[in-house]
Amino acid sequence: MSTPTTSPAHGRWRMLAVVGATTGLLFSTACSGEDPSVPPPGVSGSARDLSFTVDGAEVFATFTAPSDTTGTVPAALIVSGSGPTDRDGNAPTRPDADTNLNLTRVLAEAGVASLRYDKLGSGETGADGLDPDDPIAPEVFDRQVVAAFGELLAQPEVDPERTVVVGHSEGALFALRAHELVDASPALVLAAPPGTRYLDLIDRQLTEQIRVGEARGQLDEGDSVTLLSDARAGRAALRGGRALPDDLSPLLETVYSERNSAFLTWIDAFDPVDLARDVPEGTPVLVLWAEQDAQVSRADVDRLMSGFTDAERVDVPDADHVFREFRDEPGAAVLDADRPFAPEVAPALEEFLDGAW
Repeated sequence: MSTPTTSPAHGRWRMLAVVGATTGLLFSTACSGEDPSVPPPGVSGSARDLSFTVDGAEVFATFTAPSDTTGTVPAALIVSGSGPTDRDGNAPTRPDADTNLNLTRVLAEAGVASLRYDKLGSGETGADGLDPDDPIAPEVFDRQVVAAFGELLAQPEVDPERTVVVGHSEGALFALRAHELVDASPALVLAAPPGTRYLDLIDRQLTEQIRVGEARGQLDEGDSVTLLSDARAGRAALRGGRALPDDLSPLLETVYSERNSAFLTWIDAFDPVDLARDVPEGTPVLVLWAEQDAQVSRADVDRLMSGFTDAERVDVPDADHVFREFRDEPGAAVLDADRPFAPEVAPALEEFLDGAW
């Protein structure tokens, strides 16, 4: 089921769907199911909702501790991928991904507490009165990470000496900078991390999706050429510190728009390889990548790994960007809710965390 990302389903907060590594740019193939038909991984743990304030806005979150906790336990901050992604890891284009929720359950089973939160523009947090036509100051997402980490440490079950930041997709760029953002040097889990600069990743994704749209008959050859040319013009303008051309194709408005330009320019300045080189020596790092990830390629992850002197890497077979089992045989289920969370993730996380402290 393919729908243009410019459809009304994206609601007023298309401006925050800055796509990068988590969602489709022009076409989405994810559909929503009523109820999941596969059991979730791990265990539910003991959860409670809480909130904290960032720039005057209330941010809603969920803290989950392993059941029957005595004393303090290791704890993880989970940072979502791109766009208006809520605390469970769901966005308009993938409403049933549950990436963060599944990671929470796997962590709870491994004896690790976690905190996950709604990014600005998503979930219960919502837009908090912001004008949807105004650009968002990109540093607010840094401040959300800082406040969320502080809230994690404030929970009585948490051992502040045993912490980890788990970043999924775009969230990995924030995890890689955790040592600069918070007064700590947490371990890092980078799940489906970008390995190249943001605008280059977007360019590759756009190119692939345009070719797919052309093959499906959703775009003719002329439209494809125009979109590719306009996308490159948009990237060049932002990289050169210039205003976006005013004649870009409307199909690119969820990516190259004045609403997104500040964020795109800001986050594109971070080269993941440079960030990897700057991670403090001795920081435990685990890189998780799914071999059927259509958003982050093997070459991307290979490039990222070149920046580390000592990091573990686990490639998960037959799984996609949100670490659900990938199926491409005829008649295969396409709903996220119908595909199990990859079973290889839990032992990889548990083994890594057992040796992280």
